[in-house]
Amino acid sequence: MEHIHPGITGESAATVTPALTATHLGSGGVEVFSTPSMVSLMERAAVAAIDHLLPEGQASVGTALDIRHLAATPLGHSVRAEAEVTAVDGRKVSFTVRAWDEDELIGEGTHTRYVIDVARFLERVQSKARPAADV
Repeated sequence: MEHIHPGITGESAATVTPALTATHLGSGGVEVFSTPSMVSLMERAAVAAIDHLLPEGQASVGTALDIRHLAATPLGHSVRAEAEVTAVDGRKVSFTVRAWDEDELIGEGTHTRYVIDVARFLERVQSKARPAADV
């Protein structure tokens, strides 16, 4: 964690395809870039900012989002998200996140991730799993 500090940034980009629209994802009835897709792009930007700085066996997981989707983006347009580390408190890493399309700022907010030990995390998840017949 000593390599993660405020000011570090990461980016992620995509082109709006039918699979990323509100109609396809069920988050609305309009063929525009969906809010869930924008959130995913923002999370990927945060991962790009810090996960490569973590020791082997560690990763980050998202735990909180406070996002505003400000403008619609049509099919075929490029979108880009940026995440900037604003604070580090132990394993908790806070970010400011923003997204733009080819014309304007389309979203902004904050995001929180925690650094985890992957093996330990997966053990806890597995302890919740039930045999397929019980589901």
